[in-house]
Amino acid sequence: MPPSPHTALSADAVKLAYRRWAMVYDAVFGSISSFGRRCAVAEVNRLPGQRVLEVGVGTGLALPSYDIDKRITGIDLSTDMLKKARQRVQRQNLLNVENLFEMDAEATNFEDGSFDIAVGMFVASVVPHPDRLFAELKRVVKPGGHILFVNHFLAQKGLRYYIERVMAPASKSLGWHPDFSIESLLPPEELKKASLQPVHPFGLFTLVHLPR
Repeated sequence: MPPSPHTALSADAVKLAYRRWAMVYDAVFGSISSFGRRCAVAEVNRLPGQRVLEVGVGTGLALPSYDIDKRITGIDLSTDMLKKARQRVQRQNLLNVENLFEMDAEATNFEDGSFDIAVGMFVASVVPHPDRLFAELKRVVKPGGHILFVNHFLAQKGLRYYIERVMAPASKSLGWHPDFSIESLLPPEELKKASLQPVHPFGLFTLVHLPR
């Protein structure tokens, strides 16, 4: 039986959650998400094109890993997380990070086709309307470009499926959806075109790659 659609988080709920998490995010989630980040950035570095949009850049954990020839713009809804990201850029002298903007990923200020690649790491289950996020990334990535996500998606069956469904009512305080299905992000015709690669730990996360 397919999972029911999750209840949308509001932008204010996301901001509040990540204000709480900002100070401890790297310590609590950094190691858990490191495999997924490394996998996503390695794929970005492998792809052609220089102009990269990182959606949900957070504290900038992935920023030092991009090749120097990639020109990075990062956006996030959390003022507190972006403050940490800017400190990281300055501290590590990351000259290829061109901009860090506080911006709604579902309605950016960028012109059509502004980027060669867009990547969202652990952001799809955080935004209020994942389908709008995907539509926006399709708009800002030029034809022939690439859209990447690395995210946790709801298991189809088994113990993990039931654990994730039980955790679902805590979505608002967590700031993300444990019961997030990939169908909430990608329409069927796009899902057919996507390549899906499980990543560590234990295949808990999935790297999604869509040619634009």
